[in-house]
Amino acid sequence: MKRMNLKFRKKKVLLLSFSLLLLTVVFFSVWVDSRVSGESKGKIYTDVENVPFNKVGLLLGTSKKLSNGKTNLYYKYRIEAAVKLFRSGKINYVLVSGDNSKKTYDEPTDMHDDLLAAGVPDSCIILDYAGFRTWDSVVRCHDIFGQDSITVISQPFHIERAVFIADHKGICAVGYAARNVTKRFGFKTNVREKLARVKLFVDIMIGKEPKFGGERIEIR
Repeated sequence: MKRMNLKFRKKKVLLLSFSLLLLTVVFFSVWVDSRVSGESKGKIYTDVENVPFNKVGLLLGTSKKLSNGKTNLYYKYRIEAAVKLFRSGKINYVLVSGDNSKKTYDEPTDMHDDLLAAGVPDSCIILDYAGFRTWDSVVRCHDIFGQDSITVISQPFHIERAVFIADHKGICAVGYAARNVTKRFGFKTNVREKLARVKLFVDIMIGKEPKFGGERIEIR
């Protein structure tokens, strides 16, 4: 009987410990999400006329196509936003930052070609092939391309995280919001974003550096 009670108590303690750990993780995730969103208040613009001028617009990469072969609306809307921002004279250059870790996967070149097709001059498009993560894209924009003030181009939820990173790195950043997608279409993306925000705080705590550095190529 005593053994049974001891086992029951151990299970109870383990269950209680797990519950407390889960609550802590949930609380921390909610706090992080709120903190990241709060930092960008007043810095994200939806009307191109109100966007302050910055020499460089940082276009954050994503895949052009989904795994089923259909058009990735996040990609499509980001290209449209970058073109609109450039045509409005709110930026002089588009710094395209994305993943090119495989020969068969090249976000920067896809975005470059579509910007070019939309009328953005080749001389005004700069490619960063080492933007494997949003952290890398923002930090490299400063450390490699020499920018202290930028306009981030992406969907609002993504801009919030990018602006938070920029603030942490001493970069003055605002965002121009690309059209968002429906909640149903972007459910997985939104879940990944919550996890990415938690990882962001881990990166800050450990002093994470971009995967690749390189020679400084200042955009003048």
